[in-house]
Amino acid sequence: MSKTFAELMRDARASVRQISPGEAEIAREHGARFVDVREANEWDEGYIPGSALIAKSYLEQQIEGQVADRSAPVILYCASGVRSLFAAQTLAGMGYADVASMSGGFQQWKSEGREWRKPVVLTQAQKQRYSRHLLMPEVGAEGQAKLIDSKVLLIGAGGLGAPAMLYLAAAGVGTIGIVDFDIVDISNLQRQVVHTNDRVGQKKVESASATIHALNPETVVIPHDEMLTDSNVDRLIDGYDVILDGTDTFETRYTLNDAAVRARIPVVHASVFRFEGQLTVFKPYEGPCYRCLYPTPPPPELAPGCSVAGVLGVVPGTMGILQATEALKLLLGIGEPLVGRLLIYDALDSTFQELKLRRDPACPACGERAVAAAGAAGHHAQQPIGVPA
Repeated sequence: MSKTFAELMRDARASVRQISPGEAEIAREHGARFVDVREANEWDEGYIPGSALIAKSYLEQQIEGQVADRSAPVILYCASGVRSLFAAQTLAGMGYADVASMSGGFQQWKSEGREWRKPVVLTQAQKQRYSRHLLMPEVGAEGQAKLIDSKVLLIGAGGLGAPAMLYLAAAGVGTIGIVDFDIVDISNLQRQVVHTNDRVGQKKVESASATIHALNPETVVIPHDEMLTDSNVDRLIDGYDVILDGTDTFETRYTLNDAAVRARIPVVHASVFRFEGQLTVFKPYEGPCYRCLYPTPPPPELAPGCSVAGVLGVVPGTMGILQATEALKLLLGIGEPLVGRLLIYDALDSTFQELKLRRDPACPACGERAVAAAGAAGHHAQQPIGVPA
């Protein structure tokens, strides 16, 4: 026998636990998961921080991706508390044991002056371009908006910088700065995938800018056709959120390191040598800096560049993509960046090794004296294995 809406509501109220917005807020502080069962257009008008959006019509399909533990406390809300009642019945039927519906819904939550936010609304074109990011709770619309508002500086448009900038632009990083004073040589094309054969003889920053613009026209590229030096480093890095170090000289690395420590900008560092790559993140005053690892440069014969020792073309590609990965983690505030850890990649046997690194209390850039001035604390350093080039 069919039931009227009033009868269905009566049954739902009898079988579903209802709690007030105040009780829901307390439950959230104790770990309860909020699930918004409204439609996407309603979410765009405002939502409760920390909520997952699963429209009621997709609840059965998507709830396990957000709340896998059926014993975990779940609080459902909609606009006024009606749809969330029926949604709670659905979850109970799926075996979720601790489900409640928030009475009054989002409207009452707002009217009581509780915290709520209005999400960043991406354009339809952005929603299509970044759709795979938007499906991930670790990124979503808010994370994508962070990337669009972010600024990343790449020191070098070569073997490391080329793949890194491609993936950063593809991911939606809004502003990419490129520091490089060199021109494209045909010998670069074996590994520097941002350049093409018809651009041999062109400035690398111009070639890279053209490729990035073709890949993602929304990304703003700021070319710096100059060598990074002590006299311009502070100007070049100013305003950037993360720096990717793709340099190939120790002098430039020290210059960049010291300026980044002063400016408190994290640096994602990578280096390559024939079949080997190294990767770490220098986050000022949270882990070691480059001078902690290498107080003085090794003799030139122990660290020859690619033009002398050679390099397998895909190795800088692998390391550059890992640099881009670390940069995105830093920008989004997710995962565990390689702070205080050195990753060593050997392409010949396809292995990764990890070394723990500590800060050097005597480091002139971030050691105890520098820390005293900056109001932080330091630790002891451990020399890494392997020589970057």
